[in-house]
Amino acid sequence: MTTERADILIIGGGPVGAALALALRGTGLGITLLEARAPEAVSDPRAIALSWGSRLLLERLGVWPAVSPATPIERIHVSQHGSFGSSILTPDDAGIPTLGYVVDFGSLFRALHRALDAGGVRVQVGARVSGIEALPQEARAEYESGAKPASVAARLLVLADGGVLAERVAGIGFRETDYGQSAVVAQVKTAEPHRGVAYERFTPEGPLALLPFGDGFALVWSVKPESAQELLNLPEADFLIRLQARAGTRAGRFVEVSGRSSFPLRLRRGASSTAQRIALVGNAAQTLHPVAGQGFNLGLRDAWELAQAVRDVAPEQIGTDPMLARYRARRRLDSTGGMAFTDGLVRLFSNADPVLALARGMGLAALDALPPAKRFLCRRMIFGSRG
Repeated sequence: MTTERADILIIGGGPVGAALALALRGTGLGITLLEARAPEAVSDPRAIALSWGSRLLLERLGVWPAVSPATPIERIHVSQHGSFGSSILTPDDAGIPTLGYVVDFGSLFRALHRALDAGGVRVQVGARVSGIEALPQEARAEYESGAKPASVAARLLVLADGGVLAERVAGIGFRETDYGQSAVVAQVKTAEPHRGVAYERFTPEGPLALLPFGDGFALVWSVKPESAQELLNLPEADFLIRLQARAGTRAGRFVEVSGRSSFPLRLRRGASSTAQRIALVGNAAQTLHPVAGQGFNLGLRDAWELAQAVRDVAPEQIGTDPMLARYRARRRLDSTGGMAFTDGLVRLFSNADPVLALARGMGLAALDALPPAKRFLCRRMIFGSRG
């Protein structure tokens, strides 16, 4: 089996891995990207919330005009079920044109891969990685493509695969917090147009988000696992009645639901975002609760910062301990802040404690009355720790 060589090997060609490869165009470095799926075969309709900050990064990568359709988020209405207090976040609060966009995973994936093709980045699709090995001078990955074994050696190996290889093969330890919740995701429609308004409603079981998406909403409803299974099995009319009772009437009357599925919710973070000759980005480094839509945006900033760390050193320094230490330092505040922010929201709001409900209501009302606090929160959500 021959071993190919590259300066940087990226395992995982989802949006974060693809963005990293695009951010490294023009460096003169040899970049190889391994992805199990062919772009034309990806028609995943899952909704992804992109912050305004992520749009700016995608513009720099030359991808944004091709990400279509994208539904703007013009306002976010935050409230809690069964108690007073609410707040409305607008672009003016953060000094930006719009808060963000909602796009489907498949469209984003294909737009990024079209840009990779145009940029001449070597992408090996249908590649299933069977093992990786980190040595002092290089890292290697073995993979199969069309049942034919192959291997690649690189100065730096980047895991952007969602975290499977990091734990199983790279030996990076992970800590996990089980929230005792599952997310029920679906597409829902209302009798009234959404007008670009997103809703984040906190309930005792967990947050319920409605994101404007096309001519309806993308629903992300956090509930207990047993409740999730029940919601999946309900007839459409009964599901809509249950949703209406939890979401309230601000978004209008729910008239249709499609594409229901669910997945468990956990906070998962690596003991480190690097190992010998290895860096982790996106969900490989940290998996967050979907509340406030921080996960993908944090991962995109991982990719951008790692690309900058590579650009800042000579080719022979790529993947060395000092370079990886600088990358860890650049990402520490943003990643730990993102995890603490989402984890804090879940713990503070996912309960029926009447004292906490009162405090939460007062906090939401105060936030709505304090523009500087609202600006800080908006920019933190949109741009991360540097907001």
